[in-house]
Amino acid sequence: MTAVSLTPAGPFSLAASVRFLEGFTPASYSGTADEVLRLAFPADDGHSTVAAAVRQEGTADGGAGTVHVEFTVYTGEPDGFPAVPASAGPGPVSPGEPSWPDAAVRAQLARILSLDVDGSGFPGLAADPVAAGLMAEFPGLRPVCFHSPYEAAVWAVIGHRIRMTQAAAIKARLAERYGRRVQIAGRTLHAFPTPPVLRAITRVPGLTEVKMERLHALAEAADTGELDAARLRALPVDDALAALRTLPGIGPFSAELILIRGAGHPDVFPRHEPRLHAALATAYGLDEAVSGDISRLAGIADGWRPYRSWVGLLLRVRAELMGRHAS
Repeated sequence: MTAVSLTPAGPFSLAASVRFLEGFTPASYSGTADEVLRLAFPADDGHSTVAAAVRQEGTADGGAGTVHVEFTVYTGEPDGFPAVPASAGPGPVSPGEPSWPDAAVRAQLARILSLDVDGSGFPGLAADPVAAGLMAEFPGLRPVCFHSPYEAAVWAVIGHRIRMTQAAAIKARLAERYGRRVQIAGRTLHAFPTPPVLRAITRVPGLTEVKMERLHALAEAADTGELDAARLRALPVDDALAALRTLPGIGPFSAELILIRGAGHPDVFPRHEPRLHAALATAYGLDEAVSGDISRLAGIADGWRPYRSWVGLLLRVRAELMGRHAS
């Protein structure tokens, strides 16, 4: 097991991240009273699996305490290979398969929690009364991303034209049946299958043949680097979105999801998310018809730079909470 520390630049609350995940259907996350975030996911190398326990120090002044992570990297595939930690030395793993470097795992964990972004300027957006209200309502909440663009893309395909709860159940069954089973801080979790494993699955109850073909194509794209988070974030936003739309089953809405919530891009305004547009119009007291004027909404969002993705998330969270209370 490896231990690393992440120092937040700007406001950050791990407890807020856990609460968000508990209400985020794709995550199917169930928290515990010990305020430890437990994660299990395919590493960015596409072949290893990471099990991690995340904790945050308390501070006397209420600031963002240091985040401590203990993680283990597992190599090989779950079928036919014992769950041998990469740090345990030689074991029954595929020939020539290296251990994924600790620094790369640390970087992926930071990206998942949006701790790879300098958030020290985020409070400066409080000059905008809407942004100020969102920060006060959800203190320290940053976007909690999918574990990778690969998992975000898979979610987009699984969830196309079916209920989110149904899609989440299918994704959870895939993890339980084909993913690595790991023990993390006293609990058992199942990671989503790595791309090579997903590519070998021929049938999944609830998924059509077309969706299976698309999942196989996404697994191949992950293997060839087309879903590499660093690459996507290094591209101009329009170019990254255009590249993602070339993948089977990935349209404009899904491409934005992958870039923002998969690659963790902090500064994108989604142009194909009507619920966010409605929430933005409501928050700024605009006429309902304005929610269809994307150029005007994008102009408002320009005031959130360089954290447009972050404010967008807070708007969505507020809208979802209001929707639950209304029902």
